[in-house]
Amino acid sequence: MLSDRDKRVLDFESAWWLYPGPKDRAVRDLLGMNATRYYQVLRRLVDDAAARDYAPLTVHRLRKMRRERREAIAARGRHVTG
Repeated sequence: MLSDRDKRVLDFESAWWLYPGPKDRAVRDLLGMNATRYYQVLRRLVDDAAARDYAPLTVHRLRKMRRERREAIAARGRHVTG
């Protein structure tokens, strides 16, 4: 079950570019949390089945970004060692 805060975080993440100014300022102004806490919550939600059911496109996009980041880091590691 998602909390209201979790839903607000997912809703914001799905459309943060619509808000003027830097993302961290919008997080603080609209969600009342600092950027570090926001990303902690978001990372937890990426693996939450209820979050996937609530915001499937957003969660899919975040999972894809995480997978691509991990693959890029692994590829850099292979270039350094091999």
